Amino acid sequence: MNRTLLLSGLVLLFSYSALSIAPFYKIAEKKASLANVEKEITTALNSANFEIIGTYNVAGNNNFKVIVFTSSKLKEITLSFANRGSLAAAQKISLIHKNGITTISLLNPDYLFHAYFQDNYSKNNEKLTTQINEIMKVFKNQGYSFTPFGGDQSIDDLHDYQYMIGMPEFNDPVKLNSYNSFEEGLKIIRKNLEAKKGNTLKVYELVFPNEKTAVFGVGLLDAEEGEKHFLSIIGEDQLAAMPYEIILQDTKATMLHGRFRFALYWPELTMSTFTKIMSSPGDVEDFMEDITE
Repeated sequence: MNRTLLLSGLVLLFSYSALSIAPFYKIAEKKASLANVEKEITTALNSANFEIIGTYNVAGNNNFKVIVFTSSKLKEITLSFANRGSLAAAQKISLIHKNGITTISLLNPDYLFHAYFQDNYSKNNEKLTTQINEIMKVFKNQGYSFTPFGGDQSIDDLHDYQYMIGMPEFNDPVKLNSYNSFEEGLKIIRKNLEAKKGNTLKVYELVFPNEKTAVFGVGLLDAEEGEKHFLSIIGEDQLAAMPYEIILQDTKATMLHGRFRFALYWPELTMSTFTKIMSSPGDVEDFMEDITE
């Protein structure tokens, strides 16, 4: 099959109507160690000119791994969206090892782009679709399939997503701190992450000095209030939603509101389950404030 036909097929396969789009794909189950699967995934991504920018054991669990990757084109395109668009430059794969089987899942880039770029998605549809297809092609070439999971959302709903009326949206970020300069903010955040303040872990950083923008992926390893706590309640299959992010733009550090971000990646949460993590958005905010102080 030639390249044009392959890409055309992928466009058809991964272009969604307004009816249904899922936040994650289960792409493979392999009877292999987590380490061997990680090596296979890393090799495939690197061979396709994607850059691995971070990995970590989510919740400090050796059977949980997230691989974060990007590319020069992804960084260029997402940076063009001024409203915290660079958050979408970091794409994520999760590996969960259980009973000798490693399950590989992918955060759906199309879901991410619609939720973060909203109505601006359509203005950049061709560029974004090309990037989605390039990501999918890496795993299709490995013989993997794509089984959506994690709940369905309409594209229209994703463009102004909120769990329910009155809850935060993408455009309601939490303001963490302000600085005298971008350089000061960068220095402070890096210093606190290096010190692992609040039992946090720097998983990755993307810094764009010319645009005065930086994104930090932060592992929350506190056993009582971090990932171990809330993932055990809301579900560990959606591991590729982690790590949580801080974005520094010019002199202001912000994060997506927990009541938006948790709901976005766990849209099937019942209100009963959501109430069990009512403290988690505030806990995450406390961790991130400590990092930015």
